[in-house]
Amino acid sequence: MKRKINLLPIVLFATFIFLLNWYVLSGFLSLSNSSFTTPAFCLFIIAAIGSLFIAIRRMNAHGMDWFFKISSHLLLTLFAAEVVLSIFLFIGDVPRVFTGTGRNIYWVEVSFLMFLLTILLFVYGMIFGKYKYQVINHVLYFDDLPDKFDGFKLAQISDVHAGSFNNPSAVQKGITLINQQKADLFVFTGDLVNNKAEEIKPWISYFSQIKAPYGQFSILGNHDYGDYVKWESDSIKAKNLEQLKTYHKDLGFQLLLDNHVELKKEDQKIILAGVENWGLGFGERGDLKKSLAGTANTDFKILLSHDPSHWEEQVKVFDNKVQLTLSGHTHGMQFGLEAFGIKWSPVKYRYAHWAGIKQENGRVLNINRGFGFLGFSGRIGIWPEITIIELKRTVN
Repeated sequence: MKRKINLLPIVLFATFIFLLNWYVLSGFLSLSNSSFTTPAFCLFIIAAIGSLFIAIRRMNAHGMDWFFKISSHLLLTLFAAEVVLSIFLFIGDVPRVFTGTGRNIYWVEVSFLMFLLTILLFVYGMIFGKYKYQVINHVLYFDDLPDKFDGFKLAQISDVHAGSFNNPSAVQKGITLINQQKADLFVFTGDLVNNKAEEIKPWISYFSQIKAPYGQFSILGNHDYGDYVKWESDSIKAKNLEQLKTYHKDLGFQLLLDNHVELKKEDQKIILAGVENWGLGFGERGDLKKSLAGTANTDFKILLSHDPSHWEEQVKVFDNKVQLTLSGHTHGMQFGLEAFGIKWSPVKYRYAHWAGIKQENGRVLNINRGFGFLGFSGRIGIWPEITIIELKRTVN
């Protein structure tokens, strides 16, 4: 039985694209009366859309190769720039409804300036932004932190997505920056690869440089299980996952898979636990109860859990208190604005809290913005993050 295709969303999207380009073309015609403007514009749009269709059709044979990346990123950049242009044109066109006058040519020029700036912003994000590593520091206070761990520093990165990297020297700068923080503990909170274990192999010599006195620990993310590509058999898929786990060892990372370790300092300890990926809509594999088995409610616990929805659904209300949870997954959607007191990304419509610190019910969550990138080969406004958290004991 053939699967029925719902044509309505396709028709609505095609209609939106047509109206968007019609409106953008009207802006071009406000600046140029040349008879070549309309055919040149239409040919360019058709060529851009057509190249993406060709790239998609050849994916089975060539995968997401250079042609796919160029065509998809060209169309994405063009779409974003057209939306920005349309918004500014619309702002200028609203008064015309009441005055009946023609377009203000100066406002049209401002609109096209924003169009060009959007294109430049995307180009910057694709060339420089994706490797613009930022160190973000947090100092967190806890009443029940053991005295000996007052001032304990941990470094966190997440979402490496090694299969997307293409600049070894830039990645090395990020690795060096991590080691320069001289943290006591290093943790990685999942998504080492996009789909296949082999993606990390060229980068083992880089990430294996990361060292911390109390060790390097890691967990798996939703992409690490290979769920988003087609495998010849289930056994090959399982073998890929086992190979990825071996690569964690080669990196010097100790995988925590629904278990925990004790980090001791003289006669005191804290618990570091990790769960397999648990996320709404992304596979609920992790077992929080199993990962904390044998720990006391009075123990100070740090949990590594890739998807922050796990914290929202289970961790923050779990009987066995977890003081600090470290997650990633969202990437901050690799696009947004964090400046001038504004913190916004489209990912907020999927995750209300999508980056940084959140406290609730006496428990703390930190969401790392990600070290790598996926899909869009760039970052705009949401830069790759190295988190440094210093644990402090509350002084009464």
